[in-house]
Amino acid sequence: MTAVAEAAAKSKVTKSSSGDQISNPNGKVWFYSLLLTLQYGAQPLISKRCTGREVIVTSLVLTCEVVKVICALLLMAKDGTLKKLFKEWTLVGSLTASGLPAAIYALQNSLLQISYRNLDSLTFSMLNQTKLFFTAFFTYMILRQKQSIQQIGALFLLILAAVLLSVGEGSSKASSSSNPEEILFRGIIPVLVASVLSGLASALCQWASQVKKHTSYLMTVEMSIIGSLCLMASFYKSPDGEAVRQHGFFYGWTPLTLIPVIFNAVGGILVGLVTSYAGGVRKANPSKT
Repeated sequence: MTAVAEAAAKSKVTKSSSGDQISNPNGKVWFYSLLLTLQYGAQPLISKRCTGREVIVTSLVLTCEVVKVICALLLMAKDGTLKKLFKEWTLVGSLTASGLPAAIYALQNSLLQISYRNLDSLTFSMLNQTKLFFTAFFTYMILRQKQSIQQIGALFLLILAAVLLSVGEGSSKASSSSNPEEILFRGIIPVLVASVLSGLASALCQWASQVKKHTSYLMTVEMSIIGSLCLMASFYKSPDGEAVRQHGFFYGWTPLTLIPVIFNAVGGILVGLVTSYAGGVRKANPSKT
């Protein structure tokens, strides 16, 4: 009887431990998704209020990437994975897992900064959610993860809403603005292209996290560094590079400009965490978690 009791006790402990391991990640998904939802909703409004139109877009993106690296390294040092990183990290592994997503996210961030300035916050947020459709598409193409009939129906309604909103935004701005083409080409199209890129990059990050076993913090550091190098290389030929050479890197900045930069950097880290725990489709629509 004693042996049976001990075995039963061990079984309960094992089940309890297993349950904690299952529920704990689920709790983290809810927590990180809630924070990401708040960041998604606040980012367009904060960026429009705190960033002047004369601020150079590339300077915003590069500064945001630097803040991401600093935050991710501090978090890695806190959880004790920084020392392990120096022992196991390789350049080939980094480029394989993070190289392409980093370049994609760098371009996406630049497009979003342009779109922030030319769309109202509600329209931008709705159009930006089309990334959910493209994330589902690329996740299926790369990882062969299928969606349910209900999810496919929801994705179709999301795309339909985005199309109707784009048409409504374009027509309303055309009647009130002397340059409606600017709304289309510097507002609607950039955010839609950014959504396509976000879907592709998210699927690639999920592949790296689940197949290559890269941690979210490591992915954030690698992608931020590689993306920054890509942006700095574009300085030689881009209009932003010419503007930096003429006016300086922080031209048009005020203390308030740091607020959307920090918010964006925190959002980037949250994206990595949610993608790692829940996958790209849930990340792309955190309010549905």
